[in-house]
Amino acid sequence: MTRLDVIGNVSRDVTRYPDDRGGVRLGGAALFVALAAARAGRPAAPVCVLGEDLAHVPQARGLDAIDWSACGEAEGTSTRFDLRYDRLGELIDVRTDYGVAERLTDHVLAHVERHPDGQYHVCCRRPLDAAVVLHRLVHHGATFSVDFFLPSAEEMLPAATPWLSRVSTVFVNAAEYRLLQSITDTTALPEVVVTDGPRAARVWAFGRQTASVIPPTRTPREVSGAGDTLAGTFLAHRSRGATPAQALAEGVEAAARFVAAPSIPIPAQRRA
Repeated sequence: MTRLDVIGNVSRDVTRYPDDRGGVRLGGAALFVALAAARAGRPAAPVCVLGEDLAHVPQARGLDAIDWSACGEAEGTSTRFDLRYDRLGELIDVRTDYGVAERLTDHVLAHVERHPDGQYHVCCRRPLDAAVVLHRLVHHGATFSVDFFLPSAEEMLPAATPWLSRVSTVFVNAAEYRLLQSITDTTALPEVVVTDGPRAARVWAFGRQTASVIPPTRTPREVSGAGDTLAGTFLAHRSRGATPAQALAEGVEAAARFVAAPSIPIPAQRRA
């Protein structure tokens, strides 16, 4: 099975909720998408840049399902996110230090040149220059999907729009979907997966709804990364020939398990 190369960040996260949930944990869209795809049976590799503080992560127990060969390293600190949520799990504030991920675009372009026939998922989030990366993927005729992050969607969605008709699957939440509809003709898009928190997730193909799944009720411990988990799981099942409805059901269930499970701790560095 062709490996899924996931372009994005692996980060050190702090999540905060009004009821004292949250804390320090390993995060980043590239990690969550790749890990979900691998757990669903598809080889996956984060295409990311790690700083010295997370350079040991690829050797951590429990993360060896991922292929880390596309990961770059640089002197300095890895991306850090401080994410604050309300009681309903809606993101209300994010503070970011991108650290060595400022080099992500150059790292990605070099990787794509070495693997022009790869299959990619692009996490369209700062500091990635999504327009440059998507243009390069289209130039090589690569197969790729994309997702977005609401705090940067107003910037990233318009930047990505010229290439969206070439995307295999677009992943957005309900607010991002409304923004997408305001700037492009969504009936021209082959496949759009729309999540909406505890409400039904849906798949649209050229403007026609092809699947709808209501998430199971689970008491959430952590919501950050749930959409990435759905995306990675969905892509893994679609790559094996699952219908949109089957893949969405698997993705929704995986996301529900994710929010109820303990977070991934930042592994301790091994002593020399």
